[in-house]
Amino acid sequence: MISKKMNDLLNDQLNFEFYSAYLYLGMAAYAASLGLNGFSGWFKFQTKEEMGHGAKFYEYIQRQGGDIVLGSVASPKQKFTSAAGLFEASLAHERKVTQRIVGLMAAAKKEADYSTESFLLWFLNEQVEEEAQLVDILQKLAIGGKTGNSLLILDGILGQRK
Repeated sequence: MISKKMNDLLNDQLNFEFYSAYLYLGMAAYAASLGLNGFSGWFKFQTKEEMGHGAKFYEYIQRQGGDIVLGSVASPKQKFTSAAGLFEASLAHERKVTQRIVGLMAAAKKEADYSTESFLLWFLNEQVEEEAQLVDILQKLAIGGKTGNSLLILDGILGQRK
C-alpha cells in the first residue's frame, strides 16, 4: 500500500505524463506544418512513449491499492521559434520531468517506500536516455546548421525512428 501523500504525488505525475504526450503531439503538428514529416514522426513516437509512461504510473498506483485521479490536461504550447526550437523546448521539458522524478524518489525515500523508489528508478534511467538523445540532436543541429540541407537530412534520419 502507498500512502495518501505518495498516491497524490504519483497521480500528479501520471497526469503530467499525459500532458507530456499532448505537448509532443502539438510539436508533431508544428513540425508537420513546416513540412518536416520526419520530425513530426519522431514527435508522434514521443507522444506514444509518454502515453506508455502514463500507463505505467496508472498500473503501479492500482497495483499498490491506490486511487486513480485523472485531472484535466492543459493545452500545450503549439507555436515554436523554429524546427530547432522544438528540440530546445523538448530538452527543457525533459529536464523538468527529470526534476519531478527525482522529487518523487526523494519523497519515496523519506517515507521508506522502497517499492515506489524501485519503480521510479526505471523512469530515472529513462530520463537519462531521453535527455542524451535530445542533446545529441541539438549537437547535430549546431554542427550542421539549423536550416537548409542539414535540417532536411536530420529530418530524414529522425523519420526512420520506429
